Amino acid sequence: MPYADWQALAYLLAGSLFVLGLRGFTHPVSARRGNYLAMAGMVIAIIATIGAPEVKAYGFIVTGIVIGGVIGTVIARRIAMTAMPQLVALLHSFVGLGAVLVALGTYLTHAHGGAPGAVLRAELGIGALIGAVTFTGSLVAFGKLQALLSTRPLLFPGRHLVNLALFVLALAATVHFVGGGSFATLVLLAVLAALLGVLLITPIGGADMPVIVSMLNSYSGWAAAATGFTLHNDLLIIVGALVGFSGAILSYIMCRAMNRSIVSVVLGGFGGGDAAAAAAAASGDRPVRVAAVEDAAFLMDNASKVFIVPGYGMAVAQAQHALNELREMLGEKGIEVKFAIHPVAGRMPGHMNVLLAEADVPYEQVVEMEEVNPEFSACDVALVVGANDVTNPAAKTNKASPLYGMPILEVYKARHVLFIKRSMKPGYSGVDNELFYRDNCALVFGDAKAVCEKLVAELRGRH
Repeated sequence: MPYADWQALAYLLAGSLFVLGLRGFTHPVSARRGNYLAMAGMVIAIIATIGAPEVKAYGFIVTGIVIGGVIGTVIARRIAMTAMPQLVALLHSFVGLGAVLVALGTYLTHAHGGAPGAVLRAELGIGALIGAVTFTGSLVAFGKLQALLSTRPLLFPGRHLVNLALFVLALAATVHFVGGGSFATLVLLAVLAALLGVLLITPIGGADMPVIVSMLNSYSGWAAAATGFTLHNDLLIIVGALVGFSGAILSYIMCRAMNRSIVSVVLGGFGGGDAAAAAAAASGDRPVRVAAVEDAAFLMDNASKVFIVPGYGMAVAQAQHALNELREMLGEKGIEVKFAIHPVAGRMPGHMNVLLAEADVPYEQVVEMEEVNPEFSACDVALVVGANDVTNPAAKTNKASPLYGMPILEVYKARHVLFIKRSMKPGYSGVDNELFYRDNCALVFGDAKAVCEKLVAELRGRH
């Protein structure tokens, strides 16, 4: 059998493993298996690709694999879960940059043997366009998530017209390049697309950043698919399409969960900054109730049902293990405990689920928003650990709030709400949380991990 047929079979097997891997990611129990399946598919794909007769030398290939493998291993072992969203954004930028470089390199390679055909030019132009937007957009997202850039939306008058003009110019440059434009035209369209990527993401506020990370994941998939067409690699096309479609579908689902228009988010976000600032300023010096750890322990010790709501503050403090110990302590006292998860808690989809799984919290006690919301009215104590925006009642009551219409965890319905927080600083969106000023809410100030450990010690002393 010719090698091309063996390679096609290997690609078919690898593609099937990628599909099964994606399916495994739908539930925490099967996620680990999904990872192993996807990794096996990638190993098969690499072996099938580098074993092709067209590959004449392996020096640069092996060097790249070794260097990339070492860098990836070191990062994977050292990266904190709190930094995972920005790492994902940074990795998306690599895919976009790779698509641009492949487009530029392929043109220069074919230029020596004559001008590339119209079909190849279209592939190169589209690959460079999508890749450049993905590259710079992902870098801006990384900067926001890493707090290198302001998390507030960067808004300026007429920004949508500027974005539209840039898109039209980039599209015109792409059409001109396909029609016979030079290498300079290809570079120009990449530069225009790169600038567009920056201007599309800078107006996005913190509350919408999880959607943007998902959307950039989709863009990286389309960039990979475009590269697959350029390199005539069927598997790259399949993988790119899988990532592109799955990322787009996830982004749409997340926008629905946040009552956001996916079109407005993708086109640079409408509204945001001024409203958020006004909402935060409006809070002034309103009084809040403050509770000591002993007070919180007393309420929980006398409860029959406790719901724990984790957020990014929990991730920053690395409090998941202390929370799991608190769960075990409450369980020993016969108290029902559940972890209530919002779809966009944290800064990327599934962030909280992964952190809780890392701490060995039982999957059956981790409940999604739609299932847990009807139960809050029967909850004695809701313990919120650094989850600001996803618990803010303003999303239901204040039409002027940037969060208005976003489904939230309805913790305000609980008999008592205990909110562990470092300070009165507003959430990632910059909007003050109306929950703080409710009569049934008390703030427990301090580091989430330290507070949870003190809660465990206090409850243990009450035996």
